[in-house]
Amino acid sequence: MSGERGGAAVRRAEIPMLRAYRLWFEHTRRCADGCKGVRKAQDGCETGRELWGAYRLARIAPGKRESP
Repeated sequence: MSGERGGAAVRRAEIPMLRAYRLWFEHTRRCADGCKGVRKAQDGCETGRELWGAYRLARIAPGKRESP
């Protein structure tokens, strides 16, 4: 016995709102165009503002998905 479960591994789907926030957060950590170190998301670069907008939309419309 190797401790593995029998059957296929179940991959959990990421909640769209949390995925959008994670993408924005990861962007701000790496962005050299203005997102790193700003206090407000709207003060960041264009890509950062777009990612933040996607997060806000995911918060208010949790049942709807947006195509990337």
